[in-house]
Amino acid sequence: MIKKFVLMLSAITAMCLISKAYSMPVIGEDAPAFKANTTRGIIDFPHDFKGNWVVLFSHPADFTPVCTTEFIAFQELINKFNALNTKLVGLSVDSVEHHKEWIKSIKNLSFDNKNDIEITFPVIDDNKKEVAKKYGMLQNNNNDTKTVRAVFIIDPESKIRAIIYYPQSTGRYMPEIQRLLIALQTTDAFDVATPANWMPGDDVIVPLNENLESRTSQELKEQGITKHSPYLYTKKLDKGTICDKIFK
Repeated sequence: MIKKFVLMLSAITAMCLISKAYSMPVIGEDAPAFKANTTRGIIDFPHDFKGNWVVLFSHPADFTPVCTTEFIAFQELINKFNALNTKLVGLSVDSVEHHKEWIKSIKNLSFDNKNDIEITFPVIDDNKKEVAKKYGMLQNNNNDTKTVRAVFIIDPESKIRAIIYYPQSTGRYMPEIQRLLIALQTTDAFDVATPANWMPGDDVIVPLNENLESRTSQELKEQGITKHSPYLYTKKLDKGTICDKIFK
């Protein structure tokens, strides 16, 4: 009986360890910390990126077609990410040497009228899958060791602010990642929320509070606030004001 109990306890412990290894952090938590070798040297994450926004993204494997197009797309927009005080960090469960060979091959290929693309953002060596497990990039119900296309947006205080997951077969839409970054930074800078399909320059949502609900229609009008319902208020926030505040 005791032997059976010990075996059962061991099995439960093993299951818990596996679950923890593949657990996924959630929005609002501190970004899981790690040290790793990359194509740009050793990084201490997220410590080395404190004060910057970060887009940490995984790709299934090096030398794969969809990932190659994504790397080209990320690199093409790197100046725009820099303008948003945002650093890019890539990852796959391959070695640095493998990453470098793949990056070299990308520089030598031509795609979508683009060529001579040099990847300048760091790509993490995660051959042991340690980072992938910390960030839940390996799916529990998938025996494949390849990571899914995960995107973690991390703020200057090293908090996870957004998570997007794509299947291995679908490439990411870079303008949406940029739009999400701008929306998050706009929320922080102006204490507002952004409605569905929001783009910079569109009206923003004013957070509800007792003071807002007690204002008269004339007071709201004078402050540029439109009341759509008792729980939905918006105001204009022009694109230039946003750009002046959040773009470097």
